[in-house]
Formats: sequence, C-alpha cells, structure tokens
Amino acid sequence: MEDKLVTLAIRTYHRAQMIKTVLEEKGIEAVIQNLNLEHPEMAVGVRVRIKESDLPNALKIVEEMESAWESEDEPVGKHVLIPVDFADFSQKVIDFGFNIAANIKAEVTLLHVYFSPTYTISLNNDVSMYSLSDGELLRRIINQANADADNLKNEIKRRIEAGELPDLEYRIELQEGVAEDQILDYCKKNRPDLVVMGTHGKKVSNDLIGSVTAEVMDMSAVPVLGIPMKVSLDSVSAIKRVAFMTNFDQKDLIAIDKTIEICNSKELEIFFIHASEKNEAWDEVMLAGIKSYFASHYPNLVTHYALIGANDKTEIIDDYLKKKNINLLAFNSRKRKLLSRIFNPGLAYKFILHSDTMLFVTHV
Repeated sequence: MEDKLVTLAIRTYHRAQMIKTVLEEKGIEAVIQNLNLEHPEMAVGVRVRIKESDLPNALKIVEEMESAWESEDEPVGKHVLIPVDFADFSQKVIDFGFNIAANIKAEVTLLHVYFSPTYTISLNNDVSMYSLSDGELLRRIINQANADADNLKNEIKRRIEAGELPDLEYRIELQEGVAEDQILDYCKKNRPDLVVMGTHGKKVSNDLIGSVTAEVMDMSAVPVLGIPMKVSLDSVSAIKRVAFMTNFDQKDLIAIDKTIEICNSKELEIFFIHASEKNEAWDEVMLAGIKSYFASHYPNLVTHYALIGANDKTEIIDDYLKKKNINLLAFNSRKRKLLSRIFNPGLAYKFILHSDTMLFVTHV
C-alpha cells in the first residue's frame, strides 16, 4: 500500500524550508505545499508534508528545532498584535491598536487567519491527498486573502499619510488554520505586549462557545483588549472610566498597572469592584486598602470602590457598569482547563455574550 502523505507542520515559508532541509539531512523526504510567491513580504503559512511512516522521527526533529527557535526568538522592543478579518469593523479595532501602540512606543502586527475547507489536519490523524477541486478552492482563498491584505495595506498607508493613524512600523501576516489556534500560537512564539481584537458584543443567542476573542482571552498569557462592534468610543484616549474586578489578590496590582498604561488618560477614574454573595466587613477593609494604595502611588488618579452581587451574575455587573457609565471593564484571569471552560464558561465568555462594554483581560 502506498505510504500516505501527512502534514507535519504549518509554518512560514522561511521556517518550512529550514525544517525541510534538516529533515532531508536526516534521510526523511519532505515537500512544501500551498506556497504563494506572489506576495513574499507577507508571511503566508505553508505546509510541510512527509510520509506517514516518517512521522514519529520527524516529530522529534521538529520539536527540537522549535525549542531552539523559542530560545533564540527573544522579543525585540514592544509590539501589539491586531487580528483582523477584513470586515468593516476591523477599522475601529485597528484605530485602537495603532493608538495604543503609539502610546507605548510599539510596533504593530496585523494577523489574518484564513480557514481552508481542507484544514482538517491533526498530527495524530491520517490526512488524504488534496483533490483538484480542493486545491483550486484553496488557491482562490489564498488569492482573496492576499488581495484583501493589499487593500488593507493601501488603506493604512493612506490613513497614515492623512494623519488619521499614527506613523508606526507595521507588518501584515497571513496564516492558514483555525483563528484562535493561530492567534494563540503567535502569542506563544512572539509574546506581543498586547492583543487588540474585535468582538460581536451582545448577542441574542446563547452561543457561549465559539467566540474567538473569548477563547484567546481565556487561554493566552498575553493581555487582550476586546472591542465590541457597538462600542461608541473612537479612540483609547476616550476611555475615562474603568471598572476593575478585584479578588484582593496581590497580582491585581500588576494587572491594574497594565490597565492604566494602555488607557493613557489624565482624566482616568478607576472603579474597583468586588463581586461576592455576602457583604462582609473584611471586603470593605480590603477595598479601602486598595484605594489607599493607589492614592499614594497614583495621586492624580481618581478611584472609587464598591461591593456588588456574585461574580457569576453578569447582568448585575453589567447594570453597575451602565449606571456608572463605565467605558472599560478590566480583570485578571487565570487559564483554565478545557472541560472547565466548556461546562463553566469564564467571565470573558459571559461578558462577550451579555455586554457591549470593552474588556481588558490580563494573565498575571
């Protein structure tokens, strides 16, 4: 029986060539597929494919190469990642991302992930060869992604020249795969200082699972800013009133520092809120202590504190945000296991479903 070809990895062309070279030096035949040379300046993901029988040895080789790359790829300077889908709403997300990048003196990477109908690959599963129709469809998807990226590049250039966007270093990357997986993989390898993403905001359905932004917020170690489609603010400088959900953890202080850094407003007010079933005297003392800390460390920062209902009652929290005209809800989160996230969705999922308030999630 003929040995099937399986996909070993999907990487940029440069790294795919490096993998191919090392594999062939070890006696493992490898081929690269889906290569598009029409736009070499864009990092389009390509497939490294090998014979199924070579997979165990090839996996060990690639794991060693990836470990070496991770140790070599120390981040240089600050940079902001902006995932885009080329929808009209992406312009507002880009505005926020570029403005924050200018505030923290960072470069910008715009990442678009396209999903092909043949993307059913797992390193542990069989992968059949493409049919001609699949190959043609994939080429069309890649060509469309490249055309959209060219249009976006031209639009950003025009807006920079018109003074509508800060003049920053930026690049556009295209990757094939599942959006949340590719974004998380990018964050793991490149460690951006911030991810700025759009959300659909308040929904009518109860579709908790499936939000790319919420998935990234739950799983990424990188701070994520989620911007709902219906947000009325035009720029990050318009963020004046921030609510921070605190559990009285020391790490909250670091998370709040990150929140203040991205807001960059001299008129900033922070509302420290703690959600609890019971209104205990100790909670009052802890909130007062936080207020005292920030009064001494940030003397020009206006702070408030409040105790509200249980933190699983998103409607109660959302009502408080509306009452206080909050522009941004921030909180520190801990990564959780998959089953826990499926049967008990985190705060990010719940707020993306129930609220049109901007979210800022850290993982300190």
